[in-house]
Amino acid sequence: MKLEKTYKRLHVLVLTIIYFSVFSMKMVGQVSEVEKEALIALYKQTNGENWMNSWNLNEPVSKWYGVKLNNNKVVEINLFRNNVEGSIPESIGKLSHLTHLNLAFNAITGLLPKNMVDLSELKVFRVEMNRIKGGIPQAIGKMKSLEEFTAFNNFLTGPIPESFGSIQNLRILNLSSNNLKGEIPNSIGRLSKLETLGLFENALQGSIPTEIGGLLNLKELVLANNQLGGDIPQEFAQLTSLKVLQIQNNKFDSFQGLELMNTEAFAAFDYDKEYLEIDLKNINKTKTRMADTKFEDDDNDNR
Repeated sequence: MKLEKTYKRLHVLVLTIIYFSVFSMKMVGQVSEVEKEALIALYKQTNGENWMNSWNLNEPVSKWYGVKLNNNKVVEINLFRNNVEGSIPESIGKLSHLTHLNLAFNAITGLLPKNMVDLSELKVFRVEMNRIKGGIPQAIGKMKSLEEFTAFNNFLTGPIPESFGSIQNLRILNLSSNNLKGEIPNSIGRLSKLETLGLFENALQGSIPTEIGGLLNLKELVLANNQLGGDIPQEFAQLTSLKVLQIQNNKFDSFQGLELMNTEAFAAFDYDKEYLEIDLKNINKTKTRMADTKFEDDDNDNR
């Protein structure tokens, strides 16, 4: 009798171990229902069946192209140049652990979802070379972890949000080749880690904020093809890390601020030479090029 009871207990124990082993195997590569539904919404709203690299929704999320998980949480979506079309769903904001979102070089239309500002852990946001319209969410400053925000070559309108100045980790901000209007926010001058500021080919007006002269880590400043006026800030002399400066095709009243700059180390320097009467003693006049940020394709590591 005792032997029979012992046998039954062992049998139950073995079944329990098998059950939990199978259950654990099934859970590998799985994500929460909330995150999975957000991914499926992205798939359906952007014509996922016709993507260059599509998803098999019957497979685990861990096998879906361009999706990376960490501890069963979605941390990256990379659909770069993947024939993605349609609009980004509002539910993208539910992917609260997302750190990288790369939808660049596709055919995305519609608006930037307002809920994207809930992606508090997002570091890289890339939607360049699409057909996105409308404004940039004014609450963009809530995305405190952002290091890169690139949206050049779209149809974005409205002003550049003042709240960008709250994103202290931002290194790259490229909004070139859109239809943005208004002035460059003074708050941009608070982005002490900023290395690239691309605002080429918009309809920006007003003077360049003097605060930009305080961006000591700035390497590339592209403001060409706008309607900017006033004087070139004398504070530009403080931009000792600058390698690329493109300010041509604007309506500046004076270029005197350029006299104080050391242009010897510039890789590119484009300005309206025909209107410039000052003598830039340090400039190598062969180091010029047309502003080309709208043709960028710097997906070297396919982030």
